[in-house]
Amino acid sequence: MGRVVSIHIADRGAGAMKTVPEVRAVAGRGLEGDRYFLETGTYSHKPGPDREVTLIEIEAIEALGRDYGVTIEPGEARRNIVTRGVALNHLVGKEFRVGEAVLKGIRLCEPCQHLVRLTGQEKVLAGLVHRGGLRAQIVQSGLIRQGDHIEVE
Repeated sequence: MGRVVSIHIADRGAGAMKTVPEVRAVAGRGLEGDRYFLETGTYSHKPGPDREVTLIEIEAIEALGRDYGVTIEPGEARRNIVTRGVALNHLVGKEFRVGEAVLKGIRLCEPCQHLVRLTGQEKVLAGLVHRGGLRAQIVQSGLIRQGDHIEVE
């Protein structure tokens, strides 16, 4: 069973990610206060359920430092929820519970040049390919808190 390590939101595209202890996930909208909920994200012009929430494993961030010499803070990965102990790649097409909310994995969240520009680290692309996280849809609204369990339905 996995856990939520940290939660991050930004009020606008390319804006600094703010770490919060909890957030309300709203089905069909996203995380309250986040750029895609507010429709101010860099890619808000391409709406879809895969913009509602993103997750990344802390293990991938740790491996980025160990294997590529690139050290970033969890929020710098630009994902909303940082997890530990859950294989996010295996959740594509599956529903899973995070705290009070139920999410559905839509597709992998591969790193892109936007992330390179914001981190200033070219190696972040190679270091996070196929382990850059998961894009998910919010199926059932609910509160998500740091430390919450992640359970596959």
